Amino acid sequence: MKTVMALRFSLLVLSPVFLLCCCHGIKAHQDGEDPTTIKTMQDFSGYPIQEPHFPNSLSLLSVDTLSLQKQIDELSAFSDTPAPSVTRILYSEKDVLARSFIKNLMGFAGLSVREDAVGNIFGRWDGYEPELAAVSTGSHIDAIPYSGKYDGVVGVLGAIEAINVLQRSGFKPKRSLEVIMFTSEEPTRFGIGCLGSRLMAGSEALEKALKKTVDSKNISFLDAARSAGYAKGEEDLSSVFLKKGIYSAFVELHIEQGPILEEEGISIGIVTAIAAPASIKVDFEGNGGHAGAVLMPNRNDAGLAAAELALAVEKHVLDSGSIDTVGTVGILELHPGAINSIPSKSHLEIDTRDIDEDRRNTVIEKIHHSALAIAQKRDVKLSEFKIVNQDPPALSHDSIIKAMEASSQELKLAHKLMISRAYHDSLFMARISPMGMIFIPCYKGYSHKPEEFSSNEDIANGVKVLALTLAKLSLY
Repeated sequence: MKTVMALRFSLLVLSPVFLLCCCHGIKAHQDGEDPTTIKTMQDFSGYPIQEPHFPNSLSLLSVDTLSLQKQIDELSAFSDTPAPSVTRILYSEKDVLARSFIKNLMGFAGLSVREDAVGNIFGRWDGYEPELAAVSTGSHIDAIPYSGKYDGVVGVLGAIEAINVLQRSGFKPKRSLEVIMFTSEEPTRFGIGCLGSRLMAGSEALEKALKKTVDSKNISFLDAARSAGYAKGEEDLSSVFLKKGIYSAFVELHIEQGPILEEEGISIGIVTAIAAPASIKVDFEGNGGHAGAVLMPNRNDAGLAAAELALAVEKHVLDSGSIDTVGTVGILELHPGAINSIPSKSHLEIDTRDIDEDRRNTVIEKIHHSALAIAQKRDVKLSEFKIVNQDPPALSHDSIIKAMEASSQELKLAHKLMISRAYHDSLFMARISPMGMIFIPCYKGYSHKPEEFSSNEDIANGVKVLALTLAKLSLY
């Protein structure tokens, strides 16, 4: 009994590095490994043990907030627009420089670095059972024009720092841990969101489409990729595809991009589901004519047809009965676009999302019926109604949700279960492996604008939860 009490006392007073040191796995315990080492490994994994649990040891995980903020600031300098805005477009000169910056940081963290044919970047920390499926984490660093410096970036730089946190603690992963920087989460250059993760998830349709895809300057995707050092002489991008099950788990750290966590004073959001978008393109054609000469009863106004459909989108979304159903007419263009000319053509692009796929698809059907009815009533032609993409939503895996919850509790951080209405690379990683997401607060929910901001404390909390979650998942 005295020996056990002495061991308990030593665990409470020894340094956090010693307390968090996990050098081997359960097999080592069977071979007579130091019980203190095994005890701490079990602290990370959350497995039940006979000795009391000492959560205070886990709360001492140390994040180098000054270094991490410096890295965020340095990365933001790779931009085609002046600070505080960030513009970093796929395969641009600034994007290539930013990629080198990330690869260097991965190297400094002791990770083995590789890239695939479209520039997804992987940094791996080998576990002591490297034959097991790895645990992965990561996000993106591309930025839409005049945006901020935290979207996606926190999930890449924060993931590298999470590895550093675990290494400084002395932790040794059983499963390998891999940080991924995804190519082109934003659809800015080629109109394709989550390009890298979609390909990784095995999208054959995308792989074929990229052979013919061009940007606004008529530069092909393949030529742009080659200019950045990728797709070297190859048009077959199927080498990017990953087999299902190659990872045992994927966890993404991200700013919320919404105001809920900040308003409620909650440190951590645990994402239970990601709402997936369906994108629709609609074209109406009328007769047009002179704004003064054509009498109102005789008009076939394509612009008013578009306006009426935009209001119908709002109505159908609100009629769904769920706050999780959203719809947006993000683009509405009129031709010829003159104040004294009745619009002869109109073009709309509509985004509708929900965590319930059937409910979202019902909204799409209602929008289509409204478009047909409006065209008939206004005597215009519905020349196009095209569903561009209709991705299914994704659910976070129960095991990962539990690991994120346990990590938040052990770190004494208030957390909240919530959904993500924005989509992320996690949406497509869910097709490869179990998935989960960690949200942290951001100022007023701002994102995709220069005012985007998360505090050092909130970022550090997210990194700690990510590090502990990765540790738990690596020991499964």
